[in-house]
Amino acid sequence: MDIEEFRVHGKEMIDIICDYYANVNKLPPMSKVKPGYLFKLLPRQAPETPESFDEIQQDMRTKIMPGITHWQSGNFFGWFPASTSFPSIIAD
Repeated sequence: MDIEEFRVHGKEMIDIICDYYANVNKLPPMSKVKPGYLFKLLPRQAPETPESFDEIQQDMRTKIMPGITHWQSGNFFGWFPASTSFPSIIAD
């Protein structure tokens, strides 16, 4: 990834984060998958060549996000989230 790709993908990530926060209350707060579901979805070996940013984002949407507990959801009352401000997200 060169500096221009970094610039483009960095801006895309900010959009992804903003879209997530704008819609988090529409998502089920708790994961709907069983423990260990992800193991079956991952390749047995690391790839020999790097994947594109788009492929990585597709994996995030289809493989990772279904297993996420959405701590920031207004529908999740089991935890008091700490990284709730946008400056704290940037700091992370």
